[in-house]
Amino acid sequence: MSAPDPAADLTFDPTLEMIHNRFEPGAHEPLIFDLGQAGRANTYFANSRSLEEFLPASALRDELPLPDNSELEVVRHFTRLSQRNFSIDAGFYPLGSCTMKYNPRVNDAMANLPGFRDLHPFAPDDTAQGALAVMYDLERYLSAIFGMAQFSLNPAAGAHAELAALLIAKAYFNRKGEGATRTTVIVPDTAHGTNPASAAMVGYKVVSLRSDERGRVGVEALKAALGSDTAVCMMTNPNTLGLFEDHIMEIAEAVHAAGGLMYYDGANANALMGNARPGDMGFDLMHLNTHKTFSIPHGGGGAGHGPIGVAAHLVEFLPTPVVRKHGETLALDFDRPDSIGPMRSFWSNFAHAVRALTYIRANGGNGLTKVSQLAVLNANYMRVKVREFLETPYDEICRHEFVASAQELKRETGVRTLDIAKALLDHGFHAPTIYFPLLVPECLMIEPTETESKETLDAFIAALRAIVEVAKTEPARLLEAPVTTIVGRIDETRAARQPDLRWTP
Repeated sequence: MSAPDPAADLTFDPTLEMIHNRFEPGAHEPLIFDLGQAGRANTYFANSRSLEEFLPASALRDELPLPDNSELEVVRHFTRLSQRNFSIDAGFYPLGSCTMKYNPRVNDAMANLPGFRDLHPFAPDDTAQGALAVMYDLERYLSAIFGMAQFSLNPAAGAHAELAALLIAKAYFNRKGEGATRTTVIVPDTAHGTNPASAAMVGYKVVSLRSDERGRVGVEALKAALGSDTAVCMMTNPNTLGLFEDHIMEIAEAVHAAGGLMYYDGANANALMGNARPGDMGFDLMHLNTHKTFSIPHGGGGAGHGPIGVAAHLVEFLPTPVVRKHGETLALDFDRPDSIGPMRSFWSNFAHAVRALTYIRANGGNGLTKVSQLAVLNANYMRVKVREFLETPYDEICRHEFVASAQELKRETGVRTLDIAKALLDHGFHAPTIYFPLLVPECLMIEPTETESKETLDAFIAALRAIVEVAKTEPARLLEAPVTTIVGRIDETRAARQPDLRWTP
């Protein structure tokens, strides 16, 4: 008589098979609704107790099709999903114009101190002196580093701060009686991508300015675009080609002579901390992405932090509140009649202010200068290596990022920049920014930041070189990339036009 098979009576569970195979290429994590069984979540109180004893009746709803899972199932499900995300902790993230640098854990430790973490935003000023000191000190540091008279920490992100800056410009010209005539904002084609949208949201007409053959704003072309209707010229310096606008003083002088304001987009500020200041270049308004320049986590929709700085003649228009010092006491100042008002609820993304201040204090002035110098060094090291196998249209010393082009490769092989970006995922790297700025065909915009080692840069360069070689010998292979990731190549057009993001029973 043969021994009984202990597995013979086990019922096959397809959900278990999905879980066991979740790390196979192409495998999909089950939906949270497909895990668990009815009643499984009800494990925290005896069956004799009712939900009404724990929650008010108004909070109980029977019509919601909520999943029924144990805590362990929920934790494992979302942990598995998190392990599928690409993150700066797991790999190189060379997004041009986005400065995806490492986020030091000391920043999080400081933001998690109980006095900061547990403080209510409506706490009276006299019980929140430490938090107000963080905001006050950060504002003073940012003003000194970037040469502005004063900053507001109120805006929630970079584009939000662009909007605030243009609202300030609007208020400034209204005060001068020129609000009806100052209707135009000039945006070079090398400016940050959100600038035209921010200007349009405030009601300005956007005039796009083409770059010259050097990839910079031509002074004469700018002067031709200026007029009595010019309100603001929005610029990124260095621009999105990674090139420093070496005629910036002449540009600022021309805009000011026409009665306009100069706005500095701080998306690329990682290139110049401690080396150059927008205020010294003639900018009247600027914003910073502290979630880029000052190593704060970002991506996935938030949370951002976008302080806005202004020259002395625009201070009165800053969003409310600002932190004021009266002797040794700090207080939030809401009494600002000419302010554009608050841009968001509460006073700032305070946890990010703590992180930014920690980063500044940890580095010190000399350290911040070195940060920018190393970012520039890393970018130029990569530029020189990459130009051996891809075009670099602006082949000169860049700042913190550079652009390459696969235009010639596409002509020879049919392989596009998009295919290269997908293939990089198979090598374990996130793709750089692609197809932006628009003036470079088949563009790759690469920003290594200062936090990456030479070994990481070399590995990325080797992967990019290998992909180009495959394109020249077996181009069809790249049209299927990525092939090692859990989700392969998707129909991007359909995903954009017909997104399916909602579960239905």
